[in-house]
Amino acid sequence: MKTHRNLTPRREALAERNLYAAVAALRTPDECRAFFRDLCTPAELQAMADRWAVVDFLQRAVPYREIHRITGVSVTTIGRVARFLAAGNGGYLIAADRLAQARGEQVVRHG
Repeated sequence: MKTHRNLTPRREALAERNLYAAVAALRTPDECRAFFRDLCTPAELQAMADRWAVVDFLQRAVPYREIHRITGVSVTTIGRVARFLAAGNGGYLIAADRLAQARGEQVVRHG
């Protein structure tokens, strides 16, 4: 995370926590869309959407080169997403599992 010279580590951590609380307070995809479109540049949104799309392909065990061919996302980014999916903070898995459950799908893991 980028550090700001005028923020103490404690204030920076609080700012990050407040951001997560704001996201958690949103109730619908439309609210999230409005928030993220206000918060992020189009390029930042595209990068996040690309990474999220890669998660689905990786969970379905689609090979990296095929994911690249379909999405245009670099193989380096695909590898980074795969590393975090396998051994990150668990965020990708939590979100993917909850979306699958909301759709009534069984969660299947490919490693």
